[in-house]
Amino acid sequence: MSLLESVEVALGSPMPAFALQDPFGRIHRPADVAGREGTLVAITCNHCPYAKAIWPRFVELSHLAATLGVGVVAINPNLNPRYPEDSPEAMRRAIGDWKIPFPYLVDEAQQVARAFGAQCTPEFFLYDTDQRLVYHGRFDDNWKDRAHVTRDELREALEALAAGREVDEVQHPALGCSIKWRDEG
Repeated sequence: MSLLESVEVALGSPMPAFALQDPFGRIHRPADVAGREGTLVAITCNHCPYAKAIWPRFVELSHLAATLGVGVVAINPNLNPRYPEDSPEAMRRAIGDWKIPFPYLVDEAQQVARAFGAQCTPEFFLYDTDQRLVYHGRFDDNWKDRAHVTRDELREALEALAAGREVDEVQHPALGCSIKWRDEG
């Protein structure tokens, strides 16, 4: 596991286009997952300890996002033969085990994660109704222990977006496992 921080992606950047399958073979595009108030995209996986720690909170937050009119989608770029726990079969199990209520997509070519500028898992991107980036970074300020969270930055950004308020421009990078790029050995 290589610990990595996300790199800055300019606020206002457009959401990259994508057409990705979920592990059941259904294709999803941005218009399919967008909510009336915006779209939350997570670049994540199954095996990374940082992602595993966040998954239950992320699923919980997705229910709030739905009530706020924000669509949610997760994208797994770690389809690397050296990480079978991130395979589509393992994703299907994770959807059931974690009760994931939103599309969890397979980025087998890893082109979509690259288009987003993603570096690590989990990494979060929040877009407004014009599909412009308003938040990019970490889930909250303590990935390891929910009891010690003092700032729920992603939740705050979701609530601001849905209420029509400006999202705080002070944003902290995501911290997690490096994406397992196939062309990096």
